[in-house]
Amino acid sequence: MEKFCQSCGMPMEKDPQLGGTEKSGEKSEMYCSHCYEDGEFTAPHITNTKEMQAFCIDIMKKQGWNSILAWIFTRSIPRLKRWKK
Repeated sequence: MEKFCQSCGMPMEKDPQLGGTEKSGEKSEMYCSHCYEDGEFTAPHITNTKEMQAFCIDIMKKQGWNSILAWIFTRSIPRLKRWKK
């Protein structure tokens, strides 16, 4: 299992579901439950790293994170497996 979600970068250990799910019902080895459910991405409208970073920063700010810290924690998103071409 990956240490971080390969879509948003969240530590997998922080995922309340401990991973998303595949179509078969098995836990995803790569993606968290916020990003991946039943074998599909939960936000298919997000198609690039800039959109994912903005989406994550917005959620983190709603959770009380400082804007600068949220930005810092999302800087690695372009290097995650989902976004590599």
